[in-house]
Amino acid sequence: MRRPVEMPAILTLRRAGKADVDRVVQIESEGFLHPWSRQLVERELDHSWSVLLLAEDGAGGPVMGYVVFWVVHDEVHVLNVATALAARRRGIGRTLMEAAEAEGRQRGARLSTLEVRRSNTPAIALYVAMGYREVGVRPNYYAEEREDALVMVKPLGGSPETVP
Repeated sequence: MRRPVEMPAILTLRRAGKADVDRVVQIESEGFLHPWSRQLVERELDHSWSVLLLAEDGAGGPVMGYVVFWVVHDEVHVLNVATALAARRRGIGRTLMEAAEAEGRQRGARLSTLEVRRSNTPAIALYVAMGYREVGVRPNYYAEEREDALVMVKPLGGSPETVP
């Protein structure tokens, strides 16, 4: 039986800075078999097209999750979204995804794309519930496990028929 989902009292979103890299790397190591390195996380802070957005429990509270996404031309591309192990199933991932989409819309994006492990059924269920649909497969995208990635897209405005 599932336990009730406990929502944080206030979820604050903010952009990450260099001082946040350790926490992002910690969440990475909790959630992924092959987590991003410190250098990869730091590099995302240096590009104008890349956004690393954090979710904090309250204003200035602990970082509970993050999303890394790029806004390039008319597209948001979600690279990574993760929630701290102790904070899962509270809607934090959805909130971060919605924030990435909103920023993309503000910057003129009309489409959001992402890749997800074929075996990551909880994430796939979230993305489908948010309006993403599968449009392709990248064979062996996750090379270490020889696992395919599903390519998913969501229109951010205009007609869904404009999505490839």
